[in-house]
Amino acid sequence: MKGKLFRMILTFYPAAFAGFVILLIPVSTWAHGFAGKRFFPTTLSIEDPFVSDELSFIFGYLKEPGEGGEPSTNSYEISAEYTKRITQHFGVSIGDDYRFLDQDEGKNENGFGNLELGAKYQFFTNAPHEAVLSIGIEFEIADTGDSEAEAEPFTTISPAFFFGKGLGDLPESLKYLRPLAITGVIGPNFPTDTKTVTTEVDEERGEIEREVERNPNTLSYGFSIQYSLQYLQSFVKDVGLGAPFDRMILLLEFPFETALNRGSEGDTTGFINPGIIWVGEYIQLGVELQIPVNDRSGENVGVLGIIHFFMDDLFPNSLGRPIFR
Repeated sequence: MKGKLFRMILTFYPAAFAGFVILLIPVSTWAHGFAGKRFFPTTLSIEDPFVSDELSFIFGYLKEPGEGGEPSTNSYEISAEYTKRITQHFGVSIGDDYRFLDQDEGKNENGFGNLELGAKYQFFTNAPHEAVLSIGIEFEIADTGDSEAEAEPFTTISPAFFFGKGLGDLPESLKYLRPLAITGVIGPNFPTDTKTVTTEVDEERGEIEREVERNPNTLSYGFSIQYSLQYLQSFVKDVGLGAPFDRMILLLEFPFETALNRGSEGDTTGFINPGIIWVGEYIQLGVELQIPVNDRSGENVGVLGIIHFFMDDLFPNSLGRPIFR
């Protein structure tokens, strides 16, 4: 109980703290997520390629299909992630989520997912061509969540490559395509246990039943396509957009995951996620739909929402700057 309370404080307290302080901070400059004139927002499904000081909360709902004849589950999730720059181009992160699982049949469950720790290095930035590249690694730590909320009993190690490219260097004849940008990620996921064995007692027969679930390596990959109305208005042509439309970014994300071995080779889940993001000086808001691409991904449309704080703009001289400069 004490462990859960500590993790709840560690994960969600920064949001309340930042939400209070945001009202007290004077105007500052925009310092994060830029390559030249291009601002890359934090997307909801595809992790952005930047290293920055930020705090994100994502809210999600999806009706997940049951496996092996099991009933479907209405899954509600609140996730939080805090990232901190150690140097200008290297940062670390900590995150967790809380899940509410409402099953069509049977008992409802809720609890924390496993704790996630990560690191990212942004090794390339080209301002004239609005390009950025980075590499990172994430660890989902075993047995730090609630098994009732489907937290896995093994650690998963996930190295990844990230990229972002704006089209602001297109010629004048294609100027209305300059607000477009693409970001993406690709990387494998390695579980530390190849299989999970669970046992339970059949009370009617008095026998112990043993179930073995294989844990395949998987490949996560995906990309986002963005069209920035702010970029259009500021750097291409003033089309007369007023608030709040002059700070909006139209978004289309494509997150996928494919199993690589252990009897599940080629099994793929994925979504097509249309959405919209609004970007202010200290905060970003966004919402998008989750449309499954196949039966394995589900039959129902889900929804995601994000509240994102720019810590580097909120606290430029303290929490929001790199530890070593």
